[in-house]
Amino acid sequence: MERIIKPMDARYLQASLELLEDVFTAWADPKEGRMVRRLAAEIRAEKYYLPELELIMVDETDRIIGYAMFSRFHLEGKFEDELLLLTPVAVRTELQRQHISRDLIEYGFGKAKELGFTAVLVEGDPQNYNPRGFKTSADFGITAGPDVHLPDVRCLMVKELAAGALDHIKGIVDFSFYDSLQ
Repeated sequence: MERIIKPMDARYLQASLELLEDVFTAWADPKEGRMVRRLAAEIRAEKYYLPELELIMVDETDRIIGYAMFSRFHLEGKFEDELLLLTPVAVRTELQRQHISRDLIEYGFGKAKELGFTAVLVEGDPQNYNPRGFKTSADFGITAGPDVHLPDVRCLMVKELAAGALDHIKGIVDFSFYDSLQ
């Protein structure tokens, strides 16, 4: 199967939202699917959106098989020119465990570095993200705020894209500015 990574363009906007909803509905439930779809649409409409870092992977029929969005993120109003949030990430359910998300995320790291970003934050399963170089963010002074409910402190992770980038990036993670997460 041919796989091509590319930045989002207008013809894939709707299909990518449908992919997100389908994948997260299958993984959790319809409520989660709708929430993730709304989150992606909300990020697209906000000042933190970076179109060149909303990535898709398509197959030889031009069908979207994977998706990853990196957007600017701030901690207590700081670091938005250095720090990215990686969310959402999705792969068609029947194609999972074929390194599609890995390839999208690694490609995104390269593009992010080209754009001058130095670190990436993600919330998720450490088993999925530790192999990509993510480490527990609390170990670097980046902690979940009171409205960020994690199953475990290790589920909030960060990765340096430049050596020493996290030496000065510290603060509390707050997702309250996303209406779709409320």
